Amino acid sequence: MNNHDHNRSTDDENPPGNRPNRDHRSTVDGEPDNTDGKSEPQVEQSLVEEKATDADEAERTIEDEHEHRMDHEGDGHDHGGMHEGHEAMFRRRFFISTLLSIPVLLYSEMLQEWLGFSVPAFPGSEWINPVFAVIVFGYGGVPFLRMAVPELRNRSPGMMTLISMAISVAFVYSLASVVLPTQSAFFWELVTLIDIMLLGHWIEMRSVRRAQSALDELAQLMPDTAERITDDADSAERGSAGHSGAAAEKTEEVPVGDLSEGDLVLVRPGTSVPADGVVEEGDSDVNESMITGESMPVSKEPGDEVIGGTINGDGSLRVRIEATGEETTLAGIMRLVEEAQGSKSQTQVLADRAAGWLFYVAVAAAAVTAVGWTVAVSFDAAVIERVVTVLVIACPHALGLAIPLVVAINTSLAARNGMLVRDRIAMEEARNLDAIIFDKTGTLTEGEHGVVGTETVSSIDEEEALALAAAVEGDSEHMIARAIREAAAERGVSVPESEDFEAMKGRGVRARITGDEVYVGGPNLLTHLDIDVRSDLQRFADEAGENGQTVVYVVRNEEPIAAFAMADVIRDESYRVVEALHELDIEVAMLTGDSRDVADAVANELGIDTVFAEVLPEDKDEKVQELQNQGKFVAMVGDGVNDAPALTRANVGIAIGSGTDVAVQSADVILVQNNPMDVARLVKLSKASYRKMQENIVWAAGYNVFAIPLAAGVLAPIGILLSPAVGALLMSLSTVIVAINAQLLRRVDLSLSSVPGMPTAPDAQPAD
Repeated sequence: MNNHDHNRSTDDENPPGNRPNRDHRSTVDGEPDNTDGKSEPQVEQSLVEEKATDADEAERTIEDEHEHRMDHEGDGHDHGGMHEGHEAMFRRRFFISTLLSIPVLLYSEMLQEWLGFSVPAFPGSEWINPVFAVIVFGYGGVPFLRMAVPELRNRSPGMMTLISMAISVAFVYSLASVVLPTQSAFFWELVTLIDIMLLGHWIEMRSVRRAQSALDELAQLMPDTAERITDDADSAERGSAGHSGAAAEKTEEVPVGDLSEGDLVLVRPGTSVPADGVVEEGDSDVNESMITGESMPVSKEPGDEVIGGTINGDGSLRVRIEATGEETTLAGIMRLVEEAQGSKSQTQVLADRAAGWLFYVAVAAAAVTAVGWTVAVSFDAAVIERVVTVLVIACPHALGLAIPLVVAINTSLAARNGMLVRDRIAMEEARNLDAIIFDKTGTLTEGEHGVVGTETVSSIDEEEALALAAAVEGDSEHMIARAIREAAAERGVSVPESEDFEAMKGRGVRARITGDEVYVGGPNLLTHLDIDVRSDLQRFADEAGENGQTVVYVVRNEEPIAAFAMADVIRDESYRVVEALHELDIEVAMLTGDSRDVADAVANELGIDTVFAEVLPEDKDEKVQELQNQGKFVAMVGDGVNDAPALTRANVGIAIGSGTDVAVQSADVILVQNNPMDVARLVKLSKASYRKMQENIVWAAGYNVFAIPLAAGVLAPIGILLSPAVGALLMSLSTVIVAINAQLLRRVDLSLSSVPGMPTAPDAQPAD
C-alpha cells in the first residue's frame, strides 16, 4: 500500500455497502429486466420460486414455461432446461403426497396380508383408499398430465407422456374396481407409483440446479452498490499537490447500474470491483480466481486493468470505469456460460432421439404384454399391473438426464477454470484432436525480445556486462533496450549512472560511464567503429545466428567485451504443453510469419513436429486446411484476432489469452489466461466429459433393455414379477445413478500439476 493509501486505511476498513447481488439480470445489465418477451428460462423459473406467493399459480407458471419451450423447440426431451426451477414444486408435492398416501397403505388389504398387521375398521373406512388415492392423483399426478400435453401437441411423445399413461391407466382401473367389486383394487400401487415419480423428479431437479449454478455464482460476484467519487471531490484531489488526505474526498453510494463510463470509483479493501476499468491510483492485490481460474492474487497498480466482480485485497484502489452492464467481462462470460449450457452436444442429440424412440418401444411392449397376458390368464388386475409396470419402467428418465447433466457440470467446471465454451460440439470433439497448431508469437513465446544467451571476455563477468549495457540503454525505448533492462532487473544487477547519451541511428547507442565510453549495438556498430571481434565472441555470434537470434555487442573503449543473444523468449509453459500433448498422442504444429531459421530454432527447442514459417496472416487458414486434407482433426490456438480465419477453419478454434475480450466470435473455446497449458487441460476435460456421457448412455439404455422384458413378465414362469411401485423405484434408481455418475465429473483433477509435464501449479477451481 502506498503512503496515500496507508493514511486512508482507517477509513477503508469498513465498506458501507458491498452486498452480493442475487439477480444477475439487474446487476449485470444495470437495469431491470426488459427482454421484450424473450425470456431467460433459468432465471425466470428461479424467480417464480422465490417471488410467487400463491403455490398453485407458481406451478402453473412453471408448467406454462415447459409448454412454451416445447412450442418453440419441438423437442420433449430438453430436460436440462425443462426441469430447471421445478425443484420446489416437486419437493412440496412429494412430501404432501407421501403423507396422504399413508392411510392408503395402512388400509390396503394386500399390504396387511403381506406384512401381517391390521388396522381398526369403522363406518366408511372402505372409502379411505379410493378417496385418498383420488386426492394423491389430483395433487401429485396431474402435473405430469399437464406437462404431457405439449409433448403430444408437438407430436414428440416422451417421458411425461409415458408417466401420464401409466398413472392414468392405474387410476382408471382403480376407480373401475370400486364400481366392479369383483376386480382387485389398485390404489396402493397408484399412490406409491406417484410418490416415487415425484421423488425421482425432485432428485433430478436438485441435481440439475446444482449443475447449472454457475450463472448464479457468477451473478453473486457483482456488488449491489459502488462508491462513486463525486466531481467536486475529484477536482479537489486534482487541485491538491500532495493528495494530502481523505478529508477532501467525497463519495456517494450508488447502485452499480447507475455507473457510467468515465466514472471514478473507490474500491475499498476486501470489496468487489463494481465494473471493468483502469486503476488510476493505489496499489493492491486483486483476487481474479473466479474469472480467470488463477489462484494467486494479481498485483494491480496505476494503469492496470481490473475486472468487475473480482475482489480487492488490502489496498485501496481508485478505478476509472471503462465498461458497464452488458459490456463488462463478467456479463460476457455469463452469456457464454448460458449459451453453452443451453446448447446441445452431438451425444445429447442422439440421446434425445433414443428417448423419443423409447416411447414407441414402450407402447408396443405394453400392447404386446397386454395381449400376451390376456391370452395366457384372461383379462384381470394382473394384466393391468403388467401394462402399467412396462409403461413406468420404460420412462426415458435416466436417458433424458444422462447428457444434459454432464453438459451443465462440464460447462461450470470449465468456466471456473478459465475455459469459456462457446460451442458445445467443439468442446465435445476436442477429445478427437489429432493435431494442434499453435501461433508462435505471444502463444508459445512471450511476444517480446529477451536476453537468451551471454558471452563475455575473461576480464568481465556476465553481471558486469549486463550492468554496463543496461546503463547505456537506460534512456532508449527500443525493444532490445527494454529487454536488456528487464534482464538486469530480473537478476538484481546494480546499474551504474550514465551520461552523455547518444543514439546512433541504425547502429546502436553510446554513453559515458565512470569515464569509459561504452557502446551497445549490433554488427553494424562494429563496422562503423572498424573493430574486429574476438574469436570466442564471433563463435557465440555464429551459433546465435544459426538459431535465428539477434546478437548485440557491448564495446568499452573500442574493445568488444561482451555479446548478448536476443530472441523472442520461449514461455516455460510451452515446453510442458508440447510434452503433455505428445503424451496424449497429439501432433504439435507451429505457425508463424517469422523466417524459417527463427521458426526452426523455436521448433527444435520445443520438440515441435510440424513447422509452418513465413506465413502471411491471410494464408494461415490454408495451413490448417493442409493438415485437414491429410485426414487429421485439427485445433488452432491463437489470439483470436490476427488468427481469426484459421480459428474459423479449424475443427476446434481456441482463442488464448482473451479473458477480457469474451466476444471472440471466431473461437469455439476461449482460454481466459494466456497459458498454453490450458490447451492440455481442455483436452483432458473433454475426454473426461465424453467418458461420463458414454457411461450414462450405456447405463440408461442398458437399464431399459434389461428392465422392459422383466417388467413384461418374461420371468413369471419362475415366480419373478415386478409391481408398478417396484418398477417406479427401479426407474428412479436408474435416474439417481446417472445423476451421481455425472456429479463424479466434479472430481476430475484439472490442476495444472495433474497434466503431464507440469510438476507444480495452482490448484484448479471446483465446479461449485
